[in-house]
Amino acid sequence: MPIADDRPPSDSGRRGSKVWGLFKLPFRTSSNTTPHTPTLSSSYQIEGSNAHKNSENRSTSSGISVSSVARSLLPTRRRLRLDPRNKLYFPNEPGKQVQSAIKIKNTSKSHVAFKFQTTAPKSCFMRPPGGILTPGESIIATVFKFVEPPDNNEKPTDRKRKVKFKIMSLKVKGVMDYVPELFDEQKDLVSVEQILQVVFLDMTRPSTALDKLKRQLAEAEAALETRKKPPEDAGPKIVGDGLVIDEWKERRERYLARQQVDGEDSV
Repeated sequence: MPIADDRPPSDSGRRGSKVWGLFKLPFRTSSNTTPHTPTLSSSYQIEGSNAHKNSENRSTSSGISVSSVARSLLPTRRRLRLDPRNKLYFPNEPGKQVQSAIKIKNTSKSHVAFKFQTTAPKSCFMRPPGGILTPGESIIATVFKFVEPPDNNEKPTDRKRKVKFKIMSLKVKGVMDYVPELFDEQKDLVSVEQILQVVFLDMTRPSTALDKLKRQLAEAEAALETRKKPPEDAGPKIVGDGLVIDEWKERRERYLARQQVDGEDSV
């Protein structure tokens, strides 16, 4: 009859079970360790943040577009004051070259360049075609136009719409020479001051517009004659038949004359 072994297990047996336990631990999977996957709430949060950013971008772009539209609707600040303000009056003399005049004044606090443009450069020209005005300075420009004989099929309204003039302005820095290329180099800063319509006046009928035109043309002619005069020369004076009187020579002659008189008195 076999005898049961009641001895407690040996240390080697316990050590073997422990070793197996150590080897088994890495292979055990816990129910709590699950791979992380984004939940519905997190996906909603991501979509919500993207939608918020898109709405902010749309609001910013809409704000920029609204501001640009608002700036375009604002009236342009004028640098020049024109007289007449929006018309050019010409005498109605078919087959002749007639003149009109317009006064241009710089009402800003800086130097301003102005320039004329016309839809009919072959039959019209301006004097001066452009220039630079100091703050508060004014000038009367003259516009020349050839009046074509009326066409039988032409309406009076069509005749007015044929030719138009435009005055543009540009702010410049200080005193400088005027060149038309200024308006091409800084075209983004150019302002259209006014588009002028042509009005023909009947020379046989007196009117305030005709009287004003005649007065402005006379002022423009006087100003042109003044500019044509040569500047006064501060150099030697010419008297008689080419005799040049120099100030230094005149002083020297007076000095020698006094010396001669003093010498005679002493003798």
